[in-house]
Amino acid sequence: MMAVEQSLRSLLAEGAQAGTFGPGSKLPTERALVEQLAAPRSAIRRALDVLERDGLVIRHVGRGTFLTEAVLQPVEGAPANTSPAEIMQVRLLLEPQVATLAARVATQADLDRITECLDAGGGSEDFEGFEAWDARLHRAIAQAAHNGLLMNMFDVLNTARALPVWGTLKRRTSTPELRRCYHGEHTAIVDALRDRDPAGAGEAMRTHLENVSDNLLGRH
Repeated sequence: MMAVEQSLRSLLAEGAQAGTFGPGSKLPTERALVEQLAAPRSAIRRALDVLERDGLVIRHVGRGTFLTEAVLQPVEGAPANTSPAEIMQVRLLLEPQVATLAARVATQADLDRITECLDAGGGSEDFEGFEAWDARLHRAIAQAAHNGLLMNMFDVLNTARALPVWGTLKRRTSTPELRRCYHGEHTAIVDALRDRDPAGAGEAMRTHLENVSDNLLGRH
């Protein structure tokens, strides 16, 4: 599922750079995407759901799927030699402040999207499902801050989470107990966001990321 989503994102990014896709462009039909990406229709639909939630596409019933302005904002990736320690340093600098801001300015629609990601992550039984919803939850919180420059910075950070060294370390340290612990910490963050508690949201995010760092890298 994540591989299909990444393939679709790459397709759109390459099309935007080549000039074949732009804001308002209509995407190929689901049937055409099934053939182009060699993926099941159900996976294509789920990937389109995620792209719509992330604001890259908009779907009109009976007319098709269209690209939004966001497709013109390509993000330079993180350096390929970025280490997990560097990723966690930047996450600890950035994400507590993001959560603090989001608690002040998030709309109800933002909170609904964040809650959806929280609930789906809590219901995930395996590593891949939890990781996918974990990444979406943190991104949804960043989106709720409503700051385009901050969002670009966050997306650069997110490209680092796609590096093989990060995924290998996460998989090696992940357990069902740890995922339950992280879900509890995520719930504390979301509760503070719902309560419009900026200090509480920032502190809950910092506590969560410090635990993630300790579990991945050991205590310092």
